[in-house]
Amino acid sequence: MSKLGTLGARLHRGEVGYDFVGNRKIWYGISILITITAVLGLAVRGLNMGIEFQGGAVFTTPKKTNVSVSQAETYAEDASGHDAIVQQLGDGSLRIQVAGIDTDKADQIKDKLADDLKVDAEKINAELVGPSWGEQIANKAWQGLAIFMILVVIYLAIAFEWRMAVAALVALIHDITITTGIYVLVGFEVTPGTVIGLLTILGYSLYDTVVVFDSLKEQTKDITKQTRWTYSEVANRSINGTLVRSINTTVVALLPVAGLLFIGGGVLGAGMLNDISLSLFVGLAAGAYSSIFIATPLVADLKEREPAMKALKKRVLAKRAQAAAGEEPPGGRGDDTAEDATPAVVGPRTQPAARGRGRGRPSGKRR
Repeated sequence: MSKLGTLGARLHRGEVGYDFVGNRKIWYGISILITITAVLGLAVRGLNMGIEFQGGAVFTTPKKTNVSVSQAETYAEDASGHDAIVQQLGDGSLRIQVAGIDTDKADQIKDKLADDLKVDAEKINAELVGPSWGEQIANKAWQGLAIFMILVVIYLAIAFEWRMAVAALVALIHDITITTGIYVLVGFEVTPGTVIGLLTILGYSLYDTVVVFDSLKEQTKDITKQTRWTYSEVANRSINGTLVRSINTTVVALLPVAGLLFIGGGVLGAGMLNDISLSLFVGLAAGAYSSIFIATPLVADLKEREPAMKALKKRVLAKRAQAAAGEEPPGGRGDDTAEDATPAVVGPRTQPAARGRGRGRPSGKRR
């Protein structure tokens, strides 16, 4: 078995582990800091909305153009009076994007570009995008996001409980905030591809969260009938038990997305790939982080407020104090008859205390 597989098995059995829940204040602080940074960046700089949301025009030149990208940007900005984005396509043509202009000015800009680029105006392809169309896309995206959130909360509240639904919702909002903040800092355009990427990462984030929640639900069944572990401790063991699985799933998902972002968009210059790949890359990483460091610790915080969990914690701490004082051997039953009724993943299942003394022969006097 590989080292990672051995580590995963030991984590699953509870032989090793990291106290994620116990250090939850650190993770909360990091997430709050990131959220504040994203909100401030959004308020100061704002998102770089693409032409699909602002409206404008896209001009595509013929294949053979003896003009550099920087020169084309200067020509487009002089002709339109607005900032322009120029990309060189694989066939050598230029894609000139000018946002925030009226469609009736597109012909004037096209003629001016033709003169500056020294090409026939009829050979420049112009695509016009009205701002109303971009507004419709934005509204549909918000509607889809709201419907998704509502369905997630309803499903988790039915399949698990309302506390897990609340924690999952907070984790999803956390992932969207981080991704939006990265877009503000990097300055990438927000296009329909970005919206698709954002909606996609929510599914990945929810998958990781539900995996941990399912393990936690199984392990905390009849948890009040034992006095070995508190709810937070069992929640922490749930995270450790699924940690390697979450890491493997995230890495496998990130590798192809990283190829699109760094090789396709960075090395090969296919800038349009950045629209969806950046949101996927950041969102997948944020989703793995939130499912481990935010969602489950938040569930533990909410559950520990219940009277039953408070009483359980008192019994557990009292029994440990007795064991430390020598009044009861550590791990002893005491007066709790159901102490060993603990979740399977918390530790290896205990074997029966005594086996048959003979093979099929009842115990008694020897003949």
